[in-house]
Amino acid sequence: MKLLIASDLHGSVPSCEALLNRYEAEGARRLLFLGDLLYHGPRNRLPDGYDPKRVIPLLNGMKRHLLCVRGNCDAEVDQMVLEFPILSDSLLLEFDGRRIFATHGHIYNKDNPPALCEGDVLLHGHTHIPVLQRLESFTLLNPGSVTLPKGGCEKSYMIYENGLVTLKKLTGEPIEELVL
Repeated sequence: MKLLIASDLHGSVPSCEALLNRYEAEGARRLLFLGDLLYHGPRNRLPDGYDPKRVIPLLNGMKRHLLCVRGNCDAEVDQMVLEFPILSDSLLLEFDGRRIFATHGHIYNKDNPPALCEGDVLLHGHTHIPVLQRLESFTLLNPGSVTLPKGGCEKSYMIYENGLVTLKKLTGEPIEELVL
């Protein structure tokens, strides 16, 4: 199954439209959001095209294709306007015999990993900095941010297909790959 993975949209209409266009162009079966969908948060600058009320129908139109976890900027009030679940702190997925623990990253992350087995994948956003890194006992993946990248990075997302993870710019240009 081809999965598009994104994080930290923060209510940006242009980023949401670009991401949904990439989803269609990639031919992915599901879009996994790692949190922070609507609100920009008090520590972030106001994103270009910030308009959560316009992002809501764009995301609701994709509700059958979305898997989401709760970010630190997501709240119960967001769930009241979104027609798909966003309040789970984590998802445990299995693809190609790999166990993937998906979360936002503000609780579980490289410095505070959940209980993982050898070969598992910790997938999170939150830092707005992409990572594809094999650690001693697990693999760490972070798609960066589609709206507010940090650390000199570009707006980015990931594609997972058949054990291959590809980090891409929001334009669709590949940046880096990792075979799990």
